[in-house]
Amino acid sequence: MEFEEVDALRRGSPAWKLLRAEHAPLVLSFLGRVFVEENVRSLSAADLASRLDDVLYALNARSGGHAFPRTAKAYLDDWSAPENGWLRKYYPPGSDEAHFDATPAVEKALAWIASLQARSFVGTESRLNTAFELLRQMAFGTEPDRGTRLTELRRRRAEIDAEIARVSDGDLDVMNDTALRDRYQQFAATARGLLADFREVEENFRRLDRELRERVASWDGPKGKLLDRVLGDRSNIADSDQGRSFHAFYDFLLSHRRQSEFSDLLAKVHRLESIGETDHRMRRIHHDWLDAGERTQATVRLLSEQLRRFLDDQVWLENRRVVEILRSIEVKALRLRERPDSALTMRIDAMSPAVTLPMERPMYRPKRKVPVDDTVVLADADGNDVSLLFEQVHVDPSRLVHAVCSALHGRTQVGLVKVLGEFPLEQGLAELVTYLSLTDSAFDVVFDENTREEIAWDGDDGRGRCASVPQVTFVSRAPQAARR
Repeated sequence: MEFEEVDALRRGSPAWKLLRAEHAPLVLSFLGRVFVEENVRSLSAADLASRLDDVLYALNARSGGHAFPRTAKAYLDDWSAPENGWLRKYYPPGSDEAHFDATPAVEKALAWIASLQARSFVGTESRLNTAFELLRQMAFGTEPDRGTRLTELRRRRAEIDAEIARVSDGDLDVMNDTALRDRYQQFAATARGLLADFREVEENFRRLDRELRERVASWDGPKGKLLDRVLGDRSNIADSDQGRSFHAFYDFLLSHRRQSEFSDLLAKVHRLESIGETDHRMRRIHHDWLDAGERTQATVRLLSEQLRRFLDDQVWLENRRVVEILRSIEVKALRLRERPDSALTMRIDAMSPAVTLPMERPMYRPKRKVPVDDTVVLADADGNDVSLLFEQVHVDPSRLVHAVCSALHGRTQVGLVKVLGEFPLEQGLAELVTYLSLTDSAFDVVFDENTREEIAWDGDDGRGRCASVPQVTFVSRAPQAARR
């Protein structure tokens, strides 16, 4: 590869960014277990956040509570951000809850990590046989001469006849344990690679569909030519090398005869003692293939249906003005897609109108008359000290927010003890309590109830005071969120 190609991958590849990420072990281990090992293609945001929260709790308990201070939702939003692209966040049709799916970048990074692990047995014979057989299929599968192909077929028939004769004479060439493990290792690697390929094929179909929609959004010519171009592109997607290869493989999955043969062979191989302990997924890998292939087919059908509705002639005529407005929005969005640093914000009153039903209004209740005691109370009749009313303490939260932001300058997080070291308490306990209840868009306040800290200060009478509080950490939010 050329230098420019490697440098472009280093700067733009999501898989490369994942390997360089600060929390790469967390991302790879969690997403690999949930989406790759369990072959899950879609998981709701609530379920995924719940599972990640359990993992974060266990890791923080193991490390003392400082390794991962952010919430599970914050991590998921970060992993699905466009600048990272390790999770695909989307809304399924008919659902208002976000769902997540791992991107091909996660599988590529996991494959590279797996290749770094030491292997006790590295087989080479089966791969050489596979390479030889593939070359033979390509060489004679494209041979147009009938005589040459008949010669090859007769040669293969002679080999089979010779083997039949040897077996009839009792000469059985049984595969030894080493060759068996070699071939099973290659089978498992190929089977797992197919599952990864399904996710990448599905992503490529989405990319082709997205490019097609971009062309529709920016089209300014006659609609007839647009339809010709769209239908031609859809045919090109199905007739591409990737489309034909996927459909051929999917036809194999749907063949009852081939499925039964594959299941019988798989069960027979796993009964061999020489194989030893195997991955439990290998025993039902063809079912995982079928499930992944069906999801890919469903994605293609959904994209086609959405495009059909998008190009429906009646909708085009009845909503011409709406279509023009949406197209202008899409064109502007495409122009701003390559500018991730652009701060585009908009304020809305609410996501939906507030609807109040008449039956929700409470019944009228007459106000209760409160008796008034008109007895005259003389001043200082009970010896109350009214001077205490003028000794109340008011703590300005904005001053404390400024102190926290100053301490966070150039840092991602800072503890309360560190902040008080730079800005000592001036108003005693009232100021300490205000620190514990601070809220601001520039940072989050994280409490660790399992760790206690001692906070000391001098009272108004000159005597020392001390309070025991949970460990408090101020965590800086994203820069764009802080600016807003």
